[in-house]
Amino acid sequence: MPATAVEVPIFHWRLRVYWEDTDAGGVVYHAGYLRFMERARSEWMRARGVDQGALREATGLGFVVRDMCIDFLAAARLDDELEISVAVQALRGASMTFTQEVRRCVNQVELVRATVRVACVDIAKMRPSPIPDDLMARIS
Repeated sequence: MPATAVEVPIFHWRLRVYWEDTDAGGVVYHAGYLRFMERARSEWMRARGVDQGALREATGLGFVVRDMCIDFLAAARLDDELEISVAVQALRGASMTFTQEVRRCVNQVELVRATVRVACVDIAKMRPSPIPDDLMARIS
């Protein structure tokens, strides 16, 4: 199924950088940004009324990251307040592609930019599965 361009409003989610997010120099460790973006995508789903645990229980489906392209532009530091955006770039039958940015709230400096494709899968088989119609309606 070809990708469908969508006009879904950009979602924004904020968080504070804690010691556990940083390295010895007080700078956010690179893998921390992956966690931040994952949390923002989960909150994006929740804001659309999607309970991912209930989805898994009812249908056996879940979302997994298929691929990601990430640019590290500047460093976040201890105590920074960050804003992570989630924008739907494309929807396909069994996947969604997002663009995400991490910005420092105080000055809106862009720290990280990423494109993330997630696939809908049958968790038991770890095979692609179509995104259910009711879920697709909530997303788009």
